[in-house]
Amino acid sequence: MFVQNRLAAWVAGVTSQIKLPLRVELWNGQKIDFSNDVPRVTIRLPQASAARYLLTPSLSNLGTAYVEGAIEVKGAAHDMIDIVNALARSTLKADGKLARIVRSFTHDRKRDAESIRYHYDVSNEFYQQFLDPQMVYSCAYFARGDEDLATAQIRKIDHILAKIRVQPGHTLLDIGCGWGALVIRAAQKFGARCVGITLSENQCALARQRVKAAGLEHLVEIRLQDYRDVRGTFDRVTSVGMFEHVGIRHLPDYFAIIHRLLAEDGVAMNHGITSTDPDNGETPYGGGEFIQKYVFPHGELAHIGEVLKAMQRGNLEAYDVENLRRHYARTLSIWTDNFEARADRARELAGDKRFRIWHVYLAGCSYAFDQDWISLYQIVCGKAGRHPRVLPWSREYMYS
Repeated sequence: MFVQNRLAAWVAGVTSQIKLPLRVELWNGQKIDFSNDVPRVTIRLPQASAARYLLTPSLSNLGTAYVEGAIEVKGAAHDMIDIVNALARSTLKADGKLARIVRSFTHDRKRDAESIRYHYDVSNEFYQQFLDPQMVYSCAYFARGDEDLATAQIRKIDHILAKIRVQPGHTLLDIGCGWGALVIRAAQKFGARCVGITLSENQCALARQRVKAAGLEHLVEIRLQDYRDVRGTFDRVTSVGMFEHVGIRHLPDYFAIIHRLLAEDGVAMNHGITSTDPDNGETPYGGGEFIQKYVFPHGELAHIGEVLKAMQRGNLEAYDVENLRRHYARTLSIWTDNFEARADRARELAGDKRFRIWHVYLAGCSYAFDQDWISLYQIVCGKAGRHPRVLPWSREYMYS
């Protein structure tokens, strides 16, 4: 009875502020509606002890409860995320202990490889359930906003290659090459001689298969390799969706390595997620804690100002900076819809727990980008103090 009284008081407090299309089903069969609307989300508490997750409804608490099976949640992922965030806002203080916590992790080759394999080596077929046919696992680029995902991902790759002005015969290094879409496109379209590196064995194996199937083995090499171990000089260097794994304290060294690998008049481009908190904090209400625990172990997001400062310390000069936050919100929204459309197969491939992780992770990240809690920047750069003769004076060349 004590738990039910606490829940009743909490529900009264929430509904006095906001009406939600939410139903909570208790362990004794009681149903509590948070408005007169038809519920779009139902949270079932199988036992009284599960009430504690609702009484402190941080994104981490409720996310953990859902993933671990302590509560049951029914509804579309977008609705689940909207409602959970509304519960958090109405109950928790945004500037309290669940505000944007700043974390720092130790990064070395062993830990980084383990983190990458935890996230990416689920199965290639699992990722095929929600990605485009080329399996590009990074922010797409929408020229109008109504393109299908496959078109927008090709546009993104072409946008990158145009920005760094890849030319026939150029050598190109792609750090964190995923399943090889960018290096394959660069070789096919420009005849560039490419090296793609990844720490994921699954990605490496499929990327090599795709290179062979495209008849590009003479132009493209896929390596299972840490970026810190690459040697040589490249006319162009790209890093797409990888530097989030580097660690904030290690960013100057990361950019210094890109400087070392870049030809004297070479051009590089870093495409990655950033925090919108000037102090490099995580997303609020425990969202960052959930991501650290279940999705990207040891991942760290720096503010764009911190990134540019680290880039300068790595002896690189930023030539062009573009914010693609809205593009990633849209990309993740499409991934979420694709994931739910193929939910049965995704669950078979990943198991119940990992399925639930991805179910809320994709929609949650879309929400975070939409709310400007996190962002995405493409930064074109080159060696500091050099006159970038290879780049035109204006940005017109990127869109021609």
